[in-house]
Amino acid sequence: MQQQQQDGPGPESAGSSSGAERPTPGLAWDIAAYTVARFGLLAVLAGVLVFFRVPLLVALAVAVVVAMPLSLVVFSGLRRRVAEGLAERARIRQQRKQRLRAQLRGTADPSPEDPEDGDLDPAELDQREQDHGR
Repeated sequence: MQQQQQDGPGPESAGSSSGAERPTPGLAWDIAAYTVARFGLLAVLAGVLVFFRVPLLVALAVAVVVAMPLSLVVFSGLRRRVAEGLAERARIRQQRKQRLRAQLRGTADPSPEDPEDGDLDPAELDQREQDHGR
């Protein structure tokens, strides 16, 4: 019976989409704004080229090539905010992963002020500790 419990879904698959791992609304907004801004720049450049009687397909190709480096310069502040938000999210996920591994090894106590620790099923955590010889 223990073998069936070990093969079942563990906390990694069941709790992998906890609320704290999702992008924050500010990060999601920054990513969406940067994406829309880059597509907008592409549309404006293609529109200007079409206005000067450049064929649409050629205008789109030129606009893509020109918009890539231009967006790095024009939208540098927004790009920097997206990069910082993603780096912060990666740092938080890495800390959570280290804390969970320490808890599973039994070398750290869960901190009471951390809301994510309440997402762990105590029965599954106890079963894992028993399986690892604790």
